[in-house]
Amino acid sequence: MNARCFRLLDTGVHDGRWNVALDQVLIDAHRAGEAPDTLRFLRFSPSALIGRHQDLSREVDLDYCTRHGIDVGRRITGGGALYLDENQLGWELICARSALGGGSLGDIATRLCTAAADGLSRLGVPARFRPRNDIEVDGRKIGGTGGFFDGDTLFYQGTVLIDLDPGVMFEVLRVPGAKRARHAGAAPATRVTSLTEVCGGRPPALLAVCAALTAGFADGLGIEVAEAGLSAAEEQAVAASYRDDIGSAAFVHDIDHPGRGDGIRSLTRDTPGGLVEVHLKLAAGGTPRIASVILSGDFFVTPPRVVYDLECALRDTKVADVERNVATFLDQAGIETLSLAPGDLAAAIRAAAEAG
Repeated sequence: MNARCFRLLDTGVHDGRWNVALDQVLIDAHRAGEAPDTLRFLRFSPSALIGRHQDLSREVDLDYCTRHGIDVGRRITGGGALYLDENQLGWELICARSALGGGSLGDIATRLCTAAADGLSRLGVPARFRPRNDIEVDGRKIGGTGGFFDGDTLFYQGTVLIDLDPGVMFEVLRVPGAKRARHAGAAPATRVTSLTEVCGGRPPALLAVCAALTAGFADGLGIEVAEAGLSAAEEQAVAASYRDDIGSAAFVHDIDHPGRGDGIRSLTRDTPGGLVEVHLKLAAGGTPRIASVILSGDFFVTPPRVVYDLECALRDTKVADVERNVATFLDQAGIETLSLAPGDLAAAIRAAAEAG
């Protein structure tokens, strides 16, 4: 049986918003049958990127970013906030679910992270997969990953820390209280490492890292790769998306201070699937009902837009019916998560509604 061939694409260094805009273009083109399965390598000019459902101002020091010329953007995947620059190498796969043998998002995450870790091991780096979606060396994170399905198209991305400046990283990013509590007693810089540190100050050349990861993916996933560039249509589409959609302030600020306003009840829970933050308002008078709700956090749900559909579906829901209605909605939506249990989500919404 012939191995499936992926386009090998290296788009060089761009700011965060441009890179995310291209992500969306590649997904849309693949879903439309206009782009091949693709393995992409990418790098960033200094950028802070938050997860699709995160509260912008809570996650990033916007004043610091403005003063230091750091681009701020919002990813189309879930997960936590990242600081990225040319010292991090990004990798992505945009392909048919069947190209990797099918399975759940969690199953595919395990295969991809294991393949990426195997690629790094070819450089003499003792990397391994750490559930739910990290790659680590000796217990310290050297790369994070995340992704989702959009129809039959899989989008999955990861990073590898070539080097890092913890001082800049933790000036840019705000670490929420629940995360600080989770890692009480350990400084953030002690939980991450880089190829520079692991390799004694002499990291492998960037091309060697790309080649090792490519070999890890090819062998681990049973695929072949062939170098190619963006099509003219893809280049035009990313320019439009950068200008009008994902590169716009409206997209980046889509969730910003959701807890503001009279009568808003907010609650944050640290679940096995990530932080879940609920901001809701009850309808006035009568039986307690939800007037509106916004869900934020660093959880992964696929497809991401199902979160907004759930928010709409919960309007006018009786507080007493929250668990049943959330379970029914998510069952009918056929969502997939990386460890976030629907019951955890429903319990957080109910607790916020009942908070005094």
